[in-house]
Amino acid sequence: MTYLVSLLLIALIIGLVAVASNPAPYFAALGLVVAAGVGCGVLIGHGGSFLSLVLFLIYLGGMLVVFAYSAALAAEPFPESWGDRSVAGYVLIYLLGVSLVVGLFWEDWYEGSWVVVDDLKEFSMLRGDVGGVAVMYSSGGGLLIISAWVLLLTLFVVLELTRGLGRGALRAV
Repeated sequence: MTYLVSLLLIALIIGLVAVASNPAPYFAALGLVVAAGVGCGVLIGHGGSFLSLVLFLIYLGGMLVVFAYSAALAAEPFPESWGDRSVAGYVLIYLLGVSLVVGLFWEDWYEGSWVVVDDLKEFSMLRGDVGGVAVMYSSGGGLLIISAWVLLLTLFVVLELTRGLGRGALRAV
């Protein structure tokens, strides 16, 4: 299990480097979807299956909307891909920075201390993620309502900005 989580963490770093290094929204959105999927896989590896499913569905739904609007604003006929020189330079710089940070913290890294939440089942009556969902809806209900309102407002703002030739704020784009 440790090897699988280590592989997922390496894939998460690669996905985040793909997002950070690419200026074209097409390839950056692909890297973000890969990073979201692998991040949810890391959560599953630590025992949060329900939370990872909810995060994956919500995050990918939001990413679909953001990708559609960013692709409409930045419609390039030939976007820069990961094989171009400028993007490959950024990839190498980011991977070098990550490897330096990993080398800095390598001695304090203990693989045996990764404990799945379900391994502590003798101390709890519920799974770890089920208790967290109950607390999220009971204590954080107001924050969920505010978050839904902000997301709805953001959707209307993006729709107004990308309306097109009529009366949008970005008519020159």
